[in-house]
Amino acid sequence: MANTTRVAVVTGANKGIGFGIMKELCVKFEGLVYLTSRDEGRGKAAQQELAKLGLSCNYHQLDITNQASIDKFAAYIKNTYGGFDCLVNNAGFAYKQAATEPVGVQARDTVGINYFGTLAVCKALFPLLRSHARVSNVGSSAGMLKHLNGDEPHASELKKKMASDTITEAELSNLMNQYIESANNGTHRQKGWGSSTYCMSKIGLSALSRIQQRHFDTDPREDLVVNFCHPGYVDTDMSSHKGPLTIEEGAVAAVYLALLPPNITSPKGQFHWFDCKLIDWVTTAN
Repeated sequence: MANTTRVAVVTGANKGIGFGIMKELCVKFEGLVYLTSRDEGRGKAAQQELAKLGLSCNYHQLDITNQASIDKFAAYIKNTYGGFDCLVNNAGFAYKQAATEPVGVQARDTVGINYFGTLAVCKALFPLLRSHARVSNVGSSAGMLKHLNGDEPHASELKKKMASDTITEAELSNLMNQYIESANNGTHRQKGWGSSTYCMSKIGLSALSRIQQRHFDTDPREDLVVNFCHPGYVDTDMSSHKGPLTIEEGAVAAVYLALLPPNITSPKGQFHWFDCKLIDWVTTAN
């Protein structure tokens, strides 16, 4: 008999917004919640912190930049449960403003984690999603299309490509590689890209989320939904603890999208603010 245990997975969940998401899902998700993290020691320590709060979760190591780690986790979920029901792609990275690494290195690392790492996890885990599954991609206001603000006319051309309803995953990945290459040789501004490597990585994730929903719309499995969100400016290590929001407040939109009820018609492939308000990713200028 197939294992019918409902399972949710959160990436990068040992601290910050990911830990806030875990706290909420452990209370609200009807099933098992998996806390995953790159560092096993920190992940298990976070699991113990949740236990002190009276919250129960499972743990598994997952490094979204390591294909062997991704494959091992996917195999574990498949062999143990046969599939799963909820994925929150929270794991992410940002260089500090004072970072001295060359922009090409920052572009390679940031896009490599926030875009290509998330994409690799999705490629491995999406085939295991059950009907009515929900995917919540933790994006950022930095991922708004307006941040493609390099030199014209190239910036407008890039926006048009990114916002296209027909752009493919392969085409998007090619664009992200072009950005990394142009950042490495210092021509990214001239070619239309913005100056922030973090913004470019999150724009890529935003565009990817829209593509993923189009794929889900034609999937034989019923009612697969993916959305993406801006968690707000949160008091975390990534923000150097400058954000005014708590990790619990930063988790609100991601958890809302992860727990959308069955058979909805909307939202699908759409962008949400930290207060869960629906935002038009293509046309919003602020």
